[in-house]
Amino acid sequence: MTNAFPIILSTFATLNNTTHFFYNRNTTMDLLSQIVARAKANKQRIVLPEAEEERTLCAADKALADNIADIILIGNPAKVEALAKEKGLENIGKATLIDPDNYDKSEELAEKLAEIRKSKGMTIEEARKLIKNPLYLGCMIIKTEGADGQISGALSTTGDTLRPALQIIKCEPGITCVSGGLLLISKQKQYGENGVLVVADVAVTPMPDAAQLSQIAVCTARMAKAVAGFEEPRVAMLSFSTKGSAKHEVCDKVIEATRLAKELDPTLKIDGELQADAALVPSVGAKKAPGSDIAGKANVLVFPNLEVGNIGYKMVQRLGDAIAIGPVLQGIARPVNDLSRGCSIDDIYYMIAITACQAMDAKK
Repeated sequence: MTNAFPIILSTFATLNNTTHFFYNRNTTMDLLSQIVARAKANKQRIVLPEAEEERTLCAADKALADNIADIILIGNPAKVEALAKEKGLENIGKATLIDPDNYDKSEELAEKLAEIRKSKGMTIEEARKLIKNPLYLGCMIIKTEGADGQISGALSTTGDTLRPALQIIKCEPGITCVSGGLLLISKQKQYGENGVLVVADVAVTPMPDAAQLSQIAVCTARMAKAVAGFEEPRVAMLSFSTKGSAKHEVCDKVIEATRLAKELDPTLKIDGELQADAALVPSVGAKKAPGSDIAGKANVLVFPNLEVGNIGYKMVQRLGDAIAIGPVLQGIARPVNDLSRGCSIDDIYYMIAITACQAMDAKK
């Protein structure tokens, strides 16, 4: 499991070509504006369990001012209020503020947590202790329908963020693995949806088997609709082979994953195995995979493993001046997202909107 990556502004800071900076920035802000607009149109309840952290509180204030979500803050009220006053945050009073050490539902939630983890040997005493942990408390609030999603990571590790989510909220029905999807925005507008591609897995599962890879494909297509706003995700299962041009067990895995993904979601538009050029370039797709509905038209790319995904997106980012937004965690029954500990206020703000869009989709 890798650490989460900075989302937006830190990526901008690394671009040396000013023309490309503004080109990509405008394209990126258009997409982010659409995500924010969808969040505003159907407000969700998002938990921020690191409310005593300065950037988190500033992002919450901005989200509340812009009315993109109903915010639930978890932290010591005196510390939160003092920090809000110090920073001149005028909207924090609109949030629901929960003190993990003095919450009137703590015992009820502890009992439910102990029941959920009973098969793993959890006692009520252990549950009472865990429920004071803001990350566990937030996930229990989501589990009991008091919230729709959670974001942490400004202070916490990826493991600390995921552990309570997987123990309490668990994966979506039919899904057994979590993955990280990424929005890639390129100046090459002929690819994907006007230069926007959604790719996975870039963050979580190192060596997925065929069943896991099929789940990653389905989850990434869902994320492409919910977050990127794609009306029709077209999924390419990537390999170094196109339609049997090479024979190897790793190609066989991709072929089997494609078959399983169709079983998991019969409505999914998907094809594989496809090389990256066959997936993206119409002329190459027509030559290498004639008759394919996906070849040359893909807007969602699924990598065969995490190593390929992580290397591939970073090369596109650095050599092609692409902007990377994410990763967005996929596969959890209700969205729980991870931040980089080096994240900015805007990173958190936009992740609130992204998580809200995922939450809407999870309710369908």
